[in-house]
Amino acid sequence: MAKRATSTSSVQASGHGAINENAAVDRVTKMMAIPGKSGEERAIADFICGELKNAGVPDSAITTDSAHKKSHLGGQIGNLIVKLPGTVKGPRRLLMGHIDTVPLCVGARPVRDGNLIRPKDATTALGGDNRAGACVVLTAALEILQRKLPHPPLTLLWPVQEEVGLIGAKYASAAKLGNPKLSFNWDGGPPDMLVIGATGDFNIEIEITGIASHAGTHPEDGVNAAAIASLAIADLTRDGWHGLIQKGRNAGTSNIGVISGGDATNVVMPSVHVRAEARSHDPKFRQKIVDQFRKAFEKAARELKNSAGRRGSVNFEATLKYESFKMDASEPSVQAARSAMESLGMVPACRISNGGLDANWMTANGIPTVTMGCGQQGIHTVDEKLNIESFLQACHVAMKLATA
Repeated sequence: MAKRATSTSSVQASGHGAINENAAVDRVTKMMAIPGKSGEERAIADFICGELKNAGVPDSAITTDSAHKKSHLGGQIGNLIVKLPGTVKGPRRLLMGHIDTVPLCVGARPVRDGNLIRPKDATTALGGDNRAGACVVLTAALEILQRKLPHPPLTLLWPVQEEVGLIGAKYASAAKLGNPKLSFNWDGGPPDMLVIGATGDFNIEIEITGIASHAGTHPEDGVNAAAIASLAIADLTRDGWHGLIQKGRNAGTSNIGVISGGDATNVVMPSVHVRAEARSHDPKFRQKIVDQFRKAFEKAARELKNSAGRRGSVNFEATLKYESFKMDASEPSVQAARSAMESLGMVPACRISNGGLDANWMTANGIPTVTMGCGQQGIHTVDEKLNIESFLQACHVAMKLATA
């Protein structure tokens, strides 16, 4: 891979690309300290709105949609949307970064440690994922407003509930966003990496019903739901359908993530709930993984009988969380992002992600979106940190893109 810029000074820009770096670092530190796990984003949305209003954005330009009302979680607020009229002609550009964090970030106290920002306490994550991305978008907007810089029509989008299945982006409306022609998302990773595609994901819910009986006096009268689950998982693992999956030219992943059931050791377990996922860039192969899961659990249920010949049962449901996508490198948003990076002395590279991004649903909703990083490291762990240099590089890129 080509060498990347490693010094903040290498992306210092004059004119429209320059930013107040001290203010940006102070701003992201404040944003990471605001609690806002998925479904509880009102406080961080209020902070962003306050900053924008102080910079002169009228109330009429700020809206929220009803994404939270369509979410299985409910939630405090929908996606935060700000539309700014252009001062120069050009296609509308969208800048976005989700505002929810994982629960481990609640209570975070960010502190600076050289070129890094870390959580002060050893029991919390930091929240750089994705307050850093949200702050990149906010910083670009504030710089434009405060310095009265010329810019094309802009839509600023701060989606909610990304961490629980890309919910905000799923229910984002292209019409409500002003039908942008170029779209840029900031999330995890290095600032010079262009993510132009990502995998698709099925959520799998399996309810196993066994037959309860006294485990001491008449265990033979029962069918243990945990045993059914165990047989199925063993088959999937042995046959190469669990974990990293490679079948000829087809590849994907699957995972049994949650198993719950049972209340007492003296009762043959009557029910078990299993939550799993199946991912692949190939929709047909992803469906095949799901089908193998279904077959394994139904087969296991048929195999186990109690002394009277009765069997348990399986209720199997698979729901598409998000579809895979892959943009061509010639896509206008990709080209614009590449050009902005190169103008700052950076050497961009493209990649495909094996995780889900808000860009999955944005692209599915008719807004092809390229995703860039902003210096988050060790996300979703107590070792999370934010690289300040990389964060500032992302801010410079956003300024270039926002001012066209």
